Amino acid sequence: MNKVVETQSAESSVGFYMDFFGFQERPFTLVPDPDFLFWSPQHRRAYSVLEFGILSRAPITLVTGGVGCGKTTLLRELLRQFGNRVTVGLISNAQGGRGELIQWVLNSLDVPFDTGSGYVQLFQKLQDYLIEEYAAGRRVVLIFDEAQNLSAESLEELRMLTNINSGKDEILQLVLVGQPELREMVLEPSLRQLAQRIAASFHLLPMDEKSVLELIQFRLQAAGGTGTEITPAAVKTIHRVTHGVPRLVNQLCDMALLYAWSMDNHHVDEHVVQSVLDDGVFFAAQIAAEEAKQK
Repeated sequence: MNKVVETQSAESSVGFYMDFFGFQERPFTLVPDPDFLFWSPQHRRAYSVLEFGILSRAPITLVTGGVGCGKTTLLRELLRQFGNRVTVGLISNAQGGRGELIQWVLNSLDVPFDTGSGYVQLFQKLQDYLIEEYAAGRRVVLIFDEAQNLSAESLEELRMLTNINSGKDEILQLVLVGQPELREMVLEPSLRQLAQRIAASFHLLPMDEKSVLELIQFRLQAAGGTGTEITPAAVKTIHRVTHGVPRLVNQLCDMALLYAWSMDNHHVDEHVVQSVLDDGVFFAAQIAAEEAKQK
């Protein structure tokens, strides 16, 4: 019973802050929504690289960036734009040896297989499927999200998969998406053959203060607001605390709007943001402070 009451209370609070500011939707929800996709200059460049990699039939495309910088959001938008023009297999957090990697790939493409089959049989099944798709006029794109979790052996195995391609046509394309350490892994001398097949790459950095201001204004307006509900002075504090990471910006702004509503303040200024930080409810700030102490 208590849990039901708490849930209803939380929903009412969010509703009240929306009514208080005149929003039709929560501006800073973390749920992916194409209407709230903000294109900073570097996100446009990153998306262009992804799109170019697919359209130019690049064997391997690499996109890296820190946690919360928007890599997965870009992937979702790319998949939405391509629709049925390509066959896409999305693999997240794949682990294991090369036999397991082939199974991850087959699962992502909804290709049935016998789990007791050996590597050669699994590889042949994948190759047959790729050729069938090619004959039907469809390209296959495998997207590995969180690819930094792959071992060097698995990354080398992915390079071997691109050997299925023959002639002028690319039967299979790979998109590797991961955190900065993925780029470091690929640059290791033992993976230089993999690196040579990366025809397009981009590294996403956190946003600068100007882009954070534009992101906040855009999302406020997309939710039905004026874009001025969060002041420029508040944005300075938000950028400083979040270091320009979009996911953290959204989290802090959402909590700041709730605090402003509770204070009967129609604008989030730097004092409202500081109240959120002082109360310790923005957990990411505490993590950043601990990391700073350790350094």
